[in-house]
Amino acid sequence: MTAKARGRGAARVGGAGEPTAIVLRSAREIGLLRDAGRAVAGVLDALERLVAPGITTADLDAAAENWIRAAGGVPTFKGYRGFPAAICVSVNDEVVHGIPGARRLQGGDLVSCDVGVTLGGYIGDGARTFALPPLDDEATRLLAATREALDAGIAAARPGARVGDVSAAVQAVVEAAGFSVVRQFCGHGVGTSMHEEPQVPNYGTPGRGPRLRPGMVVAIEPMVNVGRYDVRVDANGWTVRTADGSRSAHFEHTVALGPDGPAILTVP
Repeated sequence: MTAKARGRGAARVGGAGEPTAIVLRSAREIGLLRDAGRAVAGVLDALERLVAPGITTADLDAAAENWIRAAGGVPTFKGYRGFPAAICVSVNDEVVHGIPGARRLQGGDLVSCDVGVTLGGYIGDGARTFALPPLDDEATRLLAATREALDAGIAAARPGARVGDVSAAVQAVVEAAGFSVVRQFCGHGVGTSMHEEPQVPNYGTPGRGPRLRPGMVVAIEPMVNVGRYDVRVDANGWTVRTADGSRSAHFEHTVALGPDGPAILTVP
């Protein structure tokens, strides 16, 4: 689940009980975060097999919650600041935080599933966008660019670099492909709380922002729009969609920084 980016003078990301300083995690803690991340990856793998025309987004949510609880975890998003579901399901022009419901998927849809799992008090956070055939050229390019942007951001997340290096790497890939990165929402630190420091925007300037250090754990999550980067929030207070109605894609991994570089935790 994304964090709302702070603008000049905006409030901090941390809610009640959420850290407002960067926390460095021990090897033991990173092991626990890896366990949670593996659970996230397992749910996303299962959702990928389940997504098909005719299924409702509520069906996806119910199945995901069952899988999370069967793994011994708790759906992190459910009840978080009032969010009513276990996962976020965002379709086509919905960028993030889509609330599952009666909507039935159909051919050609882009379906972004964002999953959070709390396991043993530690949180994994990951997202993928699934495509229902037939897939047009624009959608193919959008998905490829978003995945490539995530890979570039992760590669830039090395000790001694700065958050701005990660942000700039994501932005460069996206804009080279002719798309735009969402600026109002961003990645974030993750550990024992859903949103921790530092914020990890998907655009920025190399050499700026907090320095990356071993023990930091962050969720890197490009949100990429076909059209402009402007977004709006629905009346439900959660669903974020593109302001111009263009389609969007979202991929996310939880990443731990070690002495030799990044390690992706949200993999099977």
